[in-house]
Amino acid sequence: MLQRVALLLLLLASSRAFAVETMRIAMDDPGDEVRVSGRGLGFGPDAEDGSFVAISAGQATVRRRSGRLEVNGAPVVGDAVRFRGGLESLDAGGPGNEPLKAGNSQVRGDVVVRVYRDSLQLINVIPLEDYLAAVLGSEMPVSFPLEALKAQAVAARTYALQKKLDSYGAAFHMGSSVLHQVYGGVNREDAKTRAAVEATRGEVLTYDLAPIEAYFHATCGGRTESGQDALGRNLPYLKPVDCPCGKLPASRWSATLSEGELRKALKSSPDGMRVTARTATHRVTRVTLADGSSVDGVQFRRKLGYMRLKSLDFDVEATGKGYVFTGRGFGHGAGLCQWGAKALADKGKGYQEILSHYYPGAEFQQLY
Repeated sequence: MLQRVALLLLLLASSRAFAVETMRIAMDDPGDEVRVSGRGLGFGPDAEDGSFVAISAGQATVRRRSGRLEVNGAPVVGDAVRFRGGLESLDAGGPGNEPLKAGNSQVRGDVVVRVYRDSLQLINVIPLEDYLAAVLGSEMPVSFPLEALKAQAVAARTYALQKKLDSYGAAFHMGSSVLHQVYGGVNREDAKTRAAVEATRGEVLTYDLAPIEAYFHATCGGRTESGQDALGRNLPYLKPVDCPCGKLPASRWSATLSEGELRKALKSSPDGMRVTARTATHRVTRVTLADGSSVDGVQFRRKLGYMRLKSLDFDVEATGKGYVFTGRGFGHGAGLCQWGAKALADKGKGYQEILSHYYPGAEFQQLY
């Protein structure tokens, strides 16, 4: 634990030296060619304090040829090149704020194009607070109350810094999909998401002085899940708590799958299929099939599809039309419940009170 705290202090000291905390987010794998464009575009080495050379046309085509990089047809040294916008108005030493278009994405900060396996990979090096404004617009409806958005901002900031600690020294800290935090670039920013991020700037949740693993999900269905049961992680601040989202229509779902669909997904007949084990919060941990074999609940949901089986809190019934799954919640159920946060904010709860409810025992720290 002391090692992790020391590493956090090192990261923050480094970010202060460059005036901003940054994240490295893996984006698209565009194949062997990608175009990068933006006002005041320049390129240089993949380093925070590197020197950048202006590209007069404002756009560059990066190609991978025989495992080497070319920019506008000219070879470059190394296996990565970094692009920055707004060179005419920015000093080197930190990612620019002028949006860049790289492949199909438009982002703030810098864009790194590197050789990765048999392709190219795009990495967005972006100030953490700019990153969070786009994450909020991707992860939570901007129509939600400001206090719910502020709670999500603190959770997302904490999650990002914890992942950065875990991946210290790696080429990137996180991806941009649902496997980490959904990040949609500039197009997902909004005035409300920026207000929520700015109002909580630098604020994180900690346990024993280190950022917590601040998992979150759409809706828990009325009671959150423990970290042990949801994620295989026995974390003291991820304990089951009651949640007001259980009364909301958004927490209920149903799905009907035919015998053929189930047989294809499970590679077995669904006849006689039954739930044989659950957690204390009613989430399925084991499904037994007709042939006597059993499937772990997490695998069962993955095989049937996360959008069909929105959570593991479900009941199943065989009907003449197939198998009807009736469930509660959307996601793994651990940590912050987004629809629950909305319900609590609608009742007048502030973002810190909301977060303390879903992460019991965690403390608030102002890191910068």
